Formats: sequence, C-alpha cells, structure tokens
Amino acid sequence: MGKHVIVGAGQVGAHLAERLTGMGHDVTVVTRSGSGPDGVERVAADAADRDRLATLAKGADTIYNCVNPPYHRWAQDWPPLAASFLGAAEDTGAGLVTLSSLYGYGPVDGPMTEDLPLAATGTKGRVRARMWHDALAAHEAGRIRATEVRGSDFYGPGSSDQSFIGEVRFVKPLLAGKRVFYFSDPSVPHAWTYLPDAAQALAIAGTDERSYGRAWHVPTGPAVSTREVAERLCRIAGAPAPRIHEVPRAIFNAAGLVAPLLRELRETRYQFDEPFVLDSSAFESAFGMAPTPLDDALRTVVAASR
Repeated sequence: MGKHVIVGAGQVGAHLAERLTGMGHDVTVVTRSGSGPDGVERVAADAADRDRLATLAKGADTIYNCVNPPYHRWAQDWPPLAASFLGAAEDTGAGLVTLSSLYGYGPVDGPMTEDLPLAATGTKGRVRARMWHDALAAHEAGRIRATEVRGSDFYGPGSSDQSFIGEVRFVKPLLAGKRVFYFSDPSVPHAWTYLPDAAQALAIAGTDERSYGRAWHVPTGPAVSTREVAERLCRIAGAPAPRIHEVPRAIFNAAGLVAPLLRELRETRYQFDEPFVLDSSAFESAFGMAPTPLDDALRTVVAASR
C-alpha cells in the first residue's frame, strides 16, 4: 500500500482520510492546528511553506490539496498555497490531486463538462482558473503529475456550516420542524455533490495514473431543487413538511455589508438563480464510479443527524 498526504481536514479531507485508510494506505493529514480524524498521522504545519510540505511528503505517492481558505481571503491566501503544492510535488515526485470547485467556468448555459473554458470573471473563479492553468502547465512540462477533481456544492454527513443543504443550516432545522431561510429561489434545479462521493473520487484519482493530465468532475446526480431535496429529506425522516423561505435579494445584499461570507456569495449567486447542471459522465465512464442516489444519501444524512 502507498503513502498519502492530505492537506486539510475539513468536510472533504476527513472523508478522504477515512477512505484511504480503509483501503490500507498510510495517511498523513496536515493542518495548521494538527487536527484530523483518528487512525492517521496528524501534523501541524503551514501548507504555504514549500520546504516543510516537501519534507512531510517525502516518499509519498500522492499529495491531496483539500484546503479551503476563508472565502474573503482567496485572492491573498491561494497563490502562495498553490505555489507550495506545485513545488512540493516537483521536489518529491508525488502526484498532486487538487480538490476544486466549478467557479472557474463562470456562468454557463447548459450542463458543465470538463472541456468548457475557464472563463470566470469573478475573483474566486479567476483564482481557481489560474491554479489549474499553472498545475496543468507544470504537468505538461514534465515537472509534476497533476489532476484536478471538481465538485458542486457539497452535502452529506460532516458537512460544514457553509454548506447550503448541510447539517447545520438545512438538515437539523428541517428535521426539528423549523423554518429554513434560503438566499435564492429554492425551486431552481441545482447539482449537489455528496461528500463521500467526493472523497471516493479523490481516492480514485490519487491511486490511478490515468487520472493525471486533465480535470474531472466528481460523480454527481441529476440537478434537483433545494425544495425537492427538503421534501425528500423530511419524508425519509418522517419530519414535518419543510418550510423554506426565500430571502429577498435586497436583504441578501444588505446582509453582505456586515457579513464577509454573504458579501462573497454575491459573486457566485448566479449558480443558484438559474439551473446549475453538472455532467460527470467522463469520470463515471473512465473509472466505473456512479454517484450515490439522492435518497440513499439522505437516509445516511438522517441517520448521522440523529
């Protein structure tokens, strides 16, 4: 079995660590605080320190970038982090697998596929696009082996408080019969990526040489509106009918004046104002992985919430 270094122990990194250890690999989790799941080596380090990261990744098969800087600091924090990951991969020969988002595409009319141009004009989209362009250039120059795995908005057990349909903001209030406030139209179809599926896709990408040299989409089910997710969740849990209230745009914009997260979300609100559809057929066909059916995922979410 191999050695794998995961940087970041958040909602995806923790699932990935458990997935890789379950496959029999030696796993090191690197965070600023030294946190991480049980059963792995946990190290406190600054991932922007190339030499330190390279030392930790010495002899590793794969380095996974599962870092998620604060939303409002992407322009400042990502460039040195991304440079450190590229440098550590080059110094050690480890493959580099980066967890990414769909921001780089910008607004798209129709299903998103990996061959679309990274044409985002917003700050966060441009940051992500630059990271992939740099990684791909290093790969094509023969300096590293790199791939990027892109998911849509995450949900599932262990989801963070930033998740739109996560445990904190969505699941627990609905199961308790409380109202949920939503910052866009809850009837618009949207692609939702299940956290365990994201972890499995990353594990596959980091243990299969066929993944390198291109970007992939995490296997993700058909786009489903937030309202339908809520209805199916409550039906599975035997909870009261969901009550979802759309926050008017004027209030959403005003809240952004005092809340950094909401201010940053204005840039990507287009993803929720129009249908947001993800095509993950390339990864599914290449690696034989299908997304977890929504109802099966929601049953797991309900069980975890209890």
